[in-house]
Amino acid sequence: MAKPVTAHATFAGRDDYQWLTSPAAAEWLDWAAASRQSLTAQVEHLRGRCTSEQTHLVLEQITLRRKARTKFAAATRMFFTPRGLEQATDEIVAAHKAARFIGRKKIFDLCSGIGGDLLALAQRGETVGVDRDPIMATIARANGRLVAATAEAPLARGGPEVCLQDVGRLDLAECAAWHIDPDRRPSGRRTTLVGLHEPGMEVMEKLLAQNPHAAIKLAPAAQLLPHWLEQAETEWISRGRECRQLVAWFGDLAGRPGTRSASVLGAKSGECRTVTGRADLEPPLAAAIGPYLFEPDAAVLAANLGGALAVQYDLAAIAPGAAYWTGNRIVSDAALGCFEVRDVLPFRFKALKDYLRERGIGQLEIKKRGVDRDPAELRRQLNLAGPESATLLLARIDKRIIAIIARRLD
Repeated sequence: MAKPVTAHATFAGRDDYQWLTSPAAAEWLDWAAASRQSLTAQVEHLRGRCTSEQTHLVLEQITLRRKARTKFAAATRMFFTPRGLEQATDEIVAAHKAARFIGRKKIFDLCSGIGGDLLALAQRGETVGVDRDPIMATIARANGRLVAATAEAPLARGGPEVCLQDVGRLDLAECAAWHIDPDRRPSGRRTTLVGLHEPGMEVMEKLLAQNPHAAIKLAPAAQLLPHWLEQAETEWISRGRECRQLVAWFGDLAGRPGTRSASVLGAKSGECRTVTGRADLEPPLAAAIGPYLFEPDAAVLAANLGGALAVQYDLAAIAPGAAYWTGNRIVSDAALGCFEVRDVLPFRFKALKDYLRERGIGQLEIKKRGVDRDPAELRRQLNLAGPESATLLLARIDKRIIAIIARRLD
């Protein structure tokens, strides 16, 4: 009996991915997507018609396309690798970034991967993707062809050009502006040190010297060099309450060099709330928790702009350094989670469990700041039941842990 195929059960190479992205594989991809057979039966069916590598790639692709729906509207027709999908910029974030490239005569997308940013940039101007990985280049070309056929904005016939090349040897003389997504875990483990990315600082500084008009995609917690902070505009971008990336904008792509911002994106392209301000502001301390509690968006926290937002709305922190604020009125802002406070209790497990059971709370969102408790494990231990819903916010004030029971208003 055939064993289930796993992500590590194949040594598929460039030729296999060229087959996968060709019309020859389309029949099997369609069959696998529609099949209701067991995985074992699917493997047996495909292995009678395809190689073991091709069988693996077809079944893996169906799984990846399902996962990719949260990132790409055309996911069911696109192509991915597990790592390529994980690292790809989703289309809402990519469109937000690509807006700064409007009017550029030629854009280079370096380390383009499966093409998340490449496809968005190609709808803003002539774009060339560059990647040294032949499999990534093959997939990016295929995704470009697919999106070019249905894009609202016209793309080059056949999609954007994709070059197989090491970006360290690239000449940017003919480039109007460029974007790069360096590998943040070249050794297998993620790092926030930009100097350990691939390509490294030496290559990126060389590229900036050739052409200063650049966007460098980084992890939200990346540790930037001081001269980059002076030269670049740094933008932290979030979507779905998760900070997705930090972009360092250089040259004339930087609206205000030396400043920082947090952009909170909505569910649709173009929906954006941007927070700017000083990074050293601290909100005042509250004497007591008021009727409303607020949590700044993840991008606001990553950009260290929470104090500026709190000052704007006259909010006070519930404890020194806490990222929960309180106030006396509702604030409607995409950069703030707003909660109506119902009760504030000392955090004692049995008392909390009894409290939730007595009120029939069966759906509980759990959030925490400065508290060493796993929300998923706590939810399991509470054994919730009932038709009501609430939000539990755990926070540390001095040496005490408090439980705030609230209703989310945003």
